[in-house]
Amino acid sequence: MSHGLDLLPDGIVTAGADGRVTAVNDVAGRMLAIAPEQALGRPLEEVLALTDREAHAWTAANAPYDGLPTRTGVPEQSWLLPDGTEVLVTARLHRAARGAPVEAVAVSLRSGRGRARLDRDRSDLVATLAHELRSPLTGVKGFVQALLNRWDKLTDEQKRLMLTTASADADRLSRLIAELLDVARIDTGRLRLHRRPTDLPKKVQMVHSSLSVVTSTPIEVSVDPDLPNADADPDKVIQVLTNVVENAVRHGSGTVRVHVGLWAEDPSYLAVTVSDEGPGIPAELRQRVFTKFWTGGTRGGSGLGLYIVRGLVRAHGGAVLIGDRPGGGARIVTTWPVAPAESRTLEP
Repeated sequence: MSHGLDLLPDGIVTAGADGRVTAVNDVAGRMLAIAPEQALGRPLEEVLALTDREAHAWTAANAPYDGLPTRTGVPEQSWLLPDGTEVLVTARLHRAARGAPVEAVAVSLRSGRGRARLDRDRSDLVATLAHELRSPLTGVKGFVQALLNRWDKLTDEQKRLMLTTASADADRLSRLIAELLDVARIDTGRLRLHRRPTDLPKKVQMVHSSLSVVTSTPIEVSVDPDLPNADADPDKVIQVLTNVVENAVRHGSGTVRVHVGLWAEDPSYLAVTVSDEGPGIPAELRQRVFTKFWTGGTRGGSGLGLYIVRGLVRAHGGAVLIGDRPGGGARIVTTWPVAPAESRTLEP
C-alpha cells in the first residue's frame, strides 16, 4: 500500500534492498500505466518503465544499487514514460550508514512545474550560449574580413598574427560547442562511456605536459607507487583532469599540485587531488560551483567546466569533493573506480 504517498503531487516508487517494489502511489501508477497493487513485489526495472530516446532504461543507466558506496542519490534527469510523455526523475538511495549497502530506493517522477522549470533552464542556456559564442565569433569574422579587404596591404607577419588569433578564437568556439554537447548528454542521461583499464598517472602526466606549454603557473605531479589501473573512459579522464587543473591555474595562485593515489576513504577507488595556493572556495559556495554557468571568479571561463566534471565523474560511479588545502588554497578530489583485478595489467 502507498498510504500517505497518495497525498503527494509527484509520482513515487519505492523498492527494498532486494530490488523489488514496496510501494507505488496513485500518481506514479497513472504515469507508469500500472495498478499500484499489481506492482508490489515486482522487480524495480519492470515497474519503472522509463526510457530515454535511445530506448535505454533508467535502472540500467543509473544502477541505483551499485556505484560509489557513499552515493545517496541520483540527480534529476529527463526520461520518457511508456506513453512518450517526458518527466523529470530523481532518486534517493537510503543506507543504514555511510558505505553500507543500499537498503531502499525512492524514485520521484515529476511533471508540470518541473517541466516549466526545465523550459526556463533551456531558455537561460540559449541566452548564455548566445553571449558566450558572440565574442570568439566576432573575432573570427573581424580578422577574416580584414584579411579579405586589406590582403595586399598587410605584411606576412600581420597576416600570420591575424590568422593565429582567428584560429585561437575558432578553437574556443569548438571547445564551447563540445562543452554544451556534454552538458546536453549529462542532463538527459545519454552520456555514453567507453570504459577500459586506464593508467591514471599516465593521463595526469599527459595533462601536465599539455597545460605546462600554455601557462607559466608551476604544476607539480606526484604519484604513489604500484597503483592499479582505473576502470574509466580514458578520453573522459583527460577531459575531467584538464578542467580541474585549468580551474586551479585560472582561479588559484602559486604552485598547482596534482597527486594520484588510492582514496583513503575507500581503497577500491583511486583519487586525483588537485590543490592550489589561492584564496580557496568558501564553504557556502562549494555546491554552487557545480551548477551550470557558475562564474564566481574574475578570470573568465564558460562556467561549464566543473558542472561537466561532476557529471562525468558521477557517470563513472565516483565523486568530486571540494575542501581546503592545508596552509591555504582550494583542494578538489576526483575519485575513480579501480579496474577489476583480472584486467589491471591491460594498457588503455
